[in-house]
Amino acid sequence: MAAFNEDFLSELRTRADIESTVSAYVSLKRRGRILTGLCPFHNEKTPSFTVYPETQSYYCFGCGSGGDAITFIKNIENLDYTEAVRYLAERVGMSMPTERLNSDLYEKRRRMFEANRLAARFFHAALYSPEGEAGLQYLYNRGLTDVTIRKFGLGYAPAGWDKLRNFMRGHGFTDLELYEANLLRMRDKDGKKYYYDAFVDRAMFPVLDLRGNVLAFSGRALTSDAQRKYVNTSDTLIYKKGENIFALNFAKKTAKDFLILCEGNLDVISLHQAGFDNAVAGLGTALTERQVSLLARYTGAVYLCYDADEAGQKAAQKALRLFENTTLRVKVIHLEGGKDPDEILKKFGAGRFKSLLEGAANDVEYRILRARDGIDVTTDDGKTRFLAAACAVLAELRSPVELDIYAARLSEELGVSKDAILAQTKSIAKARHRQTEKHILRDVQDFEKKADKVINTVNPERAKHRRAAKAEELLCASLMHNPEFFSQIKEEITAQDFVTAFNARVFAELAVQLSDIGQFSLSALSGFSSEEIGAVARMQTLIPRLANTLSECRDCIKVIAEEKAKTVKGAPSELSDEEFLKLFQN
Repeated sequence: MAAFNEDFLSELRTRADIESTVSAYVSLKRRGRILTGLCPFHNEKTPSFTVYPETQSYYCFGCGSGGDAITFIKNIENLDYTEAVRYLAERVGMSMPTERLNSDLYEKRRRMFEANRLAARFFHAALYSPEGEAGLQYLYNRGLTDVTIRKFGLGYAPAGWDKLRNFMRGHGFTDLELYEANLLRMRDKDGKKYYYDAFVDRAMFPVLDLRGNVLAFSGRALTSDAQRKYVNTSDTLIYKKGENIFALNFAKKTAKDFLILCEGNLDVISLHQAGFDNAVAGLGTALTERQVSLLARYTGAVYLCYDADEAGQKAAQKALRLFENTTLRVKVIHLEGGKDPDEILKKFGAGRFKSLLEGAANDVEYRILRARDGIDVTTDDGKTRFLAAACAVLAELRSPVELDIYAARLSEELGVSKDAILAQTKSIAKARHRQTEKHILRDVQDFEKKADKVINTVNPERAKHRRAAKAEELLCASLMHNPEFFSQIKEEITAQDFVTAFNARVFAELAVQLSDIGQFSLSALSGFSSEEIGAVARMQTLIPRLANTLSECRDCIKVIAEEKAKTVKGAPSELSDEEFLKLFQN
């Protein structure tokens, strides 16, 4: 982690208020002294993400993510510490200090970004060179114009196994740097490493982040008989395919109403060229929760536009399940007359795609439509099987109005009474409810219990030594909020006196920060993972329940000493959180 002058960081934290920082990504509602919203780091329908203006921190009781403004930007923008500081500084109009110490990680990321940017220029230049004729013709045959090619920075990886390697080495990059960026591959023969180009004789599609940095590449074979249709950049220091969206850097500008989510990058590029510049795509993997959360930051609705073949429709149904746990409105485009958006545009033009867009089905309509696949509803048996599947879909509806509308539609279409359809739907819903009731106790957990689950993954000793752990956490929270207490109790306790190893690490780091700079910073925690920082942020959620007295700190120290002595006998006390907190009430 790069080091910064504490005065600079203190001013940054003051200017980059946690509420204003988070509210740029999350819709927050005030609840007294705190703010809540839907967590941007995992999918949920009930808000468990909490912002604490008093401590300038946040914590999610659902997934355990937590930290301060710097930590939040680091996680949500997928940046390292230095880049997160720079991002926030630019946002609030502060200049980065010149005395910043060098960071090996920061330098490696910077070099990787530079390598990808230079490689993208090489591929683009090669596309318009004599050796790139095949690649350029391929893109022209796909209907792409030079304007579109330039907009997306498309290119060509020349035939041969060392073209890019030689070019990049000529610009000062080592084989190891290029290998770590996934621009080169490596094979080991007879104890000697041989490096060669990762992309050869392929049309190249750069993947950009939201700030326009080149993160990765997708290489498309020029012929249909190629062994591998696509070769993609694997995960690197700067790129996680399950956390990025292709073309979102362009689409975010027009994403207010909705985004069109496609399967392939060529579909997206063709749609942009046709005027649908809110089209995006995943990156060679099934859609992930992180990608869904990313989409939700820029729009309130998503139109799924997956291929019309069986594989595409299965992928669409999987995607729908991910969206169920969000507030995003979802519709599915039925690609009648073509296998993918690109084919629709080529065969029928933009007008036809627009009409398909306007006729997109919501998730209920789509699932009912899919339930009909392969069933002949003109027969009694087919009608019965289809209605059973359709009623299973309707049984999930919570709105009586919606249920009535869809039941009426099915009644009119199939000649079956609406009452019969409603009765079957009600029967299915009741059966599901009975099944759900068996698990109701497990599902109705409060935030504190959810938090305990998360905390116990980073502090597994907590379950065995609950009384000690709670005293340790309360002491740490008190010192975070009242740093002036540290000088008065530092001779009374050390990290070695703690019962649980994780809390001992927290106290040791806390002691260093309070001794060196006189205040505590979540983002400055050294050697802590994101999950561990979240656990420390959770300690700060105890602050509103503190007495904020030295006596309280000393009571905690006493409890820790008592429990430390018991570890030899192995008989930790089991108190509830409320029972424990009563010990410290004045």
